Amino acid sequence: MTAVAVDASAVYTLRLADDCLVLSHRMAQWSSRAATLEEDIALTNIALDLLGQARALYAHAAELDGSGRSEDDYAYLRTEREFLNCQLVEHENGDFAATMARQLLYSAFQRPLWAVLTGSSDSTLAAIAAKAEKESIYHLDHAKQWVVRLGDGTDGSHRRMQVGLEALWPFSAELFEADDVVRDVTSRRIGVDPERIHEKWNTTIDAVLAEATLSRPETTWQPTGGRSGLHTECFGYMLAEMQHLHRSYPGARW
Repeated sequence: MTAVAVDASAVYTLRLADDCLVLSHRMAQWSSRAATLEEDIALTNIALDLLGQARALYAHAAELDGSGRSEDDYAYLRTEREFLNCQLVEHENGDFAATMARQLLYSAFQRPLWAVLTGSSDSTLAAIAAKAEKESIYHLDHAKQWVVRLGDGTDGSHRRMQVGLEALWPFSAELFEADDVVRDVTSRRIGVDPERIHEKWNTTIDAVLAEATLSRPETTWQPTGGRSGLHTECFGYMLAEMQHLHRSYPGARW
């Protein structure tokens, strides 16, 4: 499915869903691997929150695009080029500092996004956003605490946090791109102009970096393409792992 094949509202909803699903899978990869039991549970809970958001959004996308597809169809039976998630969320976890850098950059975007979407003219999307907003408060707070703890910790943890931030920072620019899809849903008060929340994102990020004694990365490189189905190499491997069971045993049930 391409961005021109269906109504812009369906594409916009699918982008939101794909962001949540892909990041959920990345966070779930920490299950049983986190440094402490408490953190293992915390990361798993965040993954489950994101998965729940993705499921609700996929169900709504099916209504909007008239495809009649199920959540499983969206998650397991699309090719890499059919996923419309931003490239930021698909990056490999790396070490824990890199995961928290990614989580901070995305959660600081998702938190105000859901808040604005609670006023969407699409009542179903507004209802999904109202629930997701409450969950995103915790997601952002969790990321903030770890970025500060690592950034303002030992020399080693500070270095790892800065390296993770530098590696993922360029991919945050894609969060604020506005194409024809975004302009369409914004004009109909369905979606959000990302520039509307850019200042809030900057304020949140700058405050956390200052407390964590981290430097804001300076780069002009701004990779893009995720919203139109262009992804990084690691995404193909992640998708193969995620879809393997369902594609190997079509129609399988637990």
